[in-house]
Amino acid sequence: MFVELMPLLASRTVLISVAKVDDHTLRVNVIPTQAKADENPAPTTPLTFTGSPEELDAELGKHLAGYVQTHRQTASTLAEAKATLEAAAKAAQEEAKRKAEERKKAIQKPSATATPASSVPAEPVPASASTGTLGLFPTTMPEPATTQSKGGLAL
Repeated sequence: MFVELMPLLASRTVLISVAKVDDHTLRVNVIPTQAKADENPAPTTPLTFTGSPEELDAELGKHLAGYVQTHRQTASTLAEAKATLEAAAKAAQEEAKRKAEERKKAIQKPSATATPASSVPAEPVPASASTGTLGLFPTTMPEPATTQSKGGLAL
């Protein structure tokens, strides 16, 4: 019985309680404790055997071996799932960071190429030139009308 428990005892404490049910029956409880405070409770599922002392002597070792193997597989599966989730979360964070950097570069790139320091700024094309209507703020001022002046005042 204890040989079968050794792999389980390597990572945690195991509590074993034995109780008499009646004159011919015993109940054995095998209760693994949590290895860490934040551990998933699945590996701490208790196991209970009930039977005569002879049955427990003959069968308890085989059942404990199966229980320990299942326990180790569950712990391994939980560890793999946790590692997979952490890797996926890390990949998602890196992807989000990469996209944010790309957006930042895309925003900076047009402003840097629009007004280079060594080039001469181009003449802006007024919106009214393409539509044929005047805008709110015309880019050119109309030529003043020439009139004859009388006494220094233009009429």
